[in-house]
Amino acid sequence: MQACFASVRLSLSSSLDSLPIFSVSFRRAGTPGDISRSHMMGHGVCESYLLFPGETALGDAFRTFLYFLGLAYCFIGLSAITARFFSSMENVVKQTREVVEIDPQTNSKVVRQEKVWNYTIADITLLAFGTSFPQISLATIDALRNLGELYAGGLGPGTLVGSAAFDLFPIHAVCVVVPKSGELKKISDLAVWAVELFWSFWAYIWLYIILKVWTPDIVTLWEALLTVLQFGLLLVHAYAQDKRWPYLSIPLARGERPEEWVPEEAASYKHVDNVDGPMYHNVPASDLAESSNELHVLALWKEQFVDALMLESAETKKLYSIYVRALRMLWQSLLAPWRLMFALVPPCQIAHGWFAFICSLTFISGIAYVVTKLTDLISCVTGINAYVIAFTALATGTSWPDLVASKIAAERQTTADSAIANITCSNSVNIYVGIGVPWLINTAYNFIMYREPLRIQNAAGLSFSLIVFFSTSVGCISVLVLRRLTLGAELGGPKPWAWLTSVYLMLLWVIFLVLSSLKVSGII
Repeated sequence: MQACFASVRLSLSSSLDSLPIFSVSFRRAGTPGDISRSHMMGHGVCESYLLFPGETALGDAFRTFLYFLGLAYCFIGLSAITARFFSSMENVVKQTREVVEIDPQTNSKVVRQEKVWNYTIADITLLAFGTSFPQISLATIDALRNLGELYAGGLGPGTLVGSAAFDLFPIHAVCVVVPKSGELKKISDLAVWAVELFWSFWAYIWLYIILKVWTPDIVTLWEALLTVLQFGLLLVHAYAQDKRWPYLSIPLARGERPEEWVPEEAASYKHVDNVDGPMYHNVPASDLAESSNELHVLALWKEQFVDALMLESAETKKLYSIYVRALRMLWQSLLAPWRLMFALVPPCQIAHGWFAFICSLTFISGIAYVVTKLTDLISCVTGINAYVIAFTALATGTSWPDLVASKIAAERQTTADSAIANITCSNSVNIYVGIGVPWLINTAYNFIMYREPLRIQNAAGLSFSLIVFFSTSVGCISVLVLRRLTLGAELGGPKPWAWLTSVYLMLLWVIFLVLSSLKVSGII
């Protein structure tokens, strides 16, 4: 009976693929988030809505404008919460533990403080995984919505491949011009970066093997499981390289690396959430220390709400132009709902920042859910292929935390390790976790219920995007290597050369977007 039911579902899905429209889903029309397009005299009318049924009477053009406006506002929210996420992660990484050792000469106890987190593992798990959480959440939500379908949802994989391109090209383009004119920031541990780069490239080669070589257009349970397990191999290999384990590491010496993940001069500043860019101001040192004083913690939490409601800062009051001040206050008014909502995140001084870290990821996941709904509606109203929206607008917006985190790391750290590691490792996380986990959920369900694998509806377009991405990424890595050989660093340097590199990387991104969009849309 299950096999018969699966064959009927497969036949129905195959027949739907032949319809001359971009996206169809026969669900109960008129409910929030459900995508339904009825056809009247050849013209598709999207009957779904986000908040209220009256949206369907507004007209497609106006609805598209409103949904894109909502999408942009969500992306601003992602930028704001990333600032708190980064601050919480700094506190997590600074955590130490007391280690007692016996001095062999004096036979006395020696107490020292040891870092709990290895910096390489922190870059891969806390930084890269955390900043990739919007994409991972979106892909997982997309998988759960399509649970029981024989075909995988298109938003998850498309967004993650598009996000990989955004991480590699625009984020590198921003980070390379962040250092001050003439300042050079280089990768201190090239061997660790080489390991991370290998697993990043292999992730997309592996994805292509699944889609086009091993089991074309199909994902099996074992393929999904192997994809997830490779994230563990990345962690082990990177840690082995950092510790220089014999036989598992590249025999390449490590350059000078600061003891602290965040330099002392940067740690003496407190981050203020501001979407215009990171701003810092001096605060008492006691505010930065781990505190068990309940009143002190409550005072810090109260200060977050006070800051969220302030429409004019001390810097704004110094501006002479009343028009500029008015525009800044208007902008802060638009941000006030996000700032007030994110003030609920506990101060980073509680539990070494873990509560703030988890709450930040929770908010990121919630915004990603709203972004998924808005993207569905945009595809429904406009008829644009969901894949095109996924690896363009959606990938750009959900990758914004990656951009903010890498930019802050490039500004605050003395080396380029974390800024570039976040880019490289985020791409690995996107495949091994962001695609692996949703596919594992869907393939496991289909295997248990129907004894059927998971089918990929637009595998040809996705595979083509992988080829384009791989080709353009070679150009990106080549220019970073060239800068290391000629200037001595990957980031910074003379401004003309930095901006030239930035423009070149942005051009690679445009090439990826244009070719991928044309292929998915059936033009090439």
